[in-house]
Amino acid sequence: MVAQKGKDLLLKLDSDGAGSFVTVAGLRAKRLAFNSEPVDITDSDSAGRWRELLGGSGVQRAAVSGSGIFKDQQSDALIRTHFFAGAVGAWQLAIPGFGTIQGDFQITALEYAGRHDGEVTFEIALESAGALDFTALP
Repeated sequence: MVAQKGKDLLLKLDSDGAGSFVTVAGLRAKRLAFNSEPVDITDSDSAGRWRELLGGSGVQRAAVSGSGIFKDQQSDALIRTHFFAGAVGAWQLAIPGFGTIQGDFQITALEYAGRHDGEVTFEIALESAGALDFTALP
């Protein structure tokens, strides 16, 4: 993959529940992490006492985090409403030169900050709440 612009990594939310994804924030820093918890099946008969893992099992999850400024009042209200409702919603993360990750996520952290001589900023964290779909770029 050739170097891509970080600004092109977009976080989008299904604003109306009908698959209409809108970019919700001007994120200046973003991160997507995939994790899997292995299932250890090591026992006294394991060769050389090396750990053995059970393939195709365990819990998989994705975490998204970002910080920046809100794009507009509607974006701020949409995210705030989802957070305070504890809602699980459809989110999409567009990764330039790679593809799109889409699925249900829940906002697990929402922080606001500001300096007396600057704009209000925020930080957001989301955790996956189900299976994710990946669509590669052609």
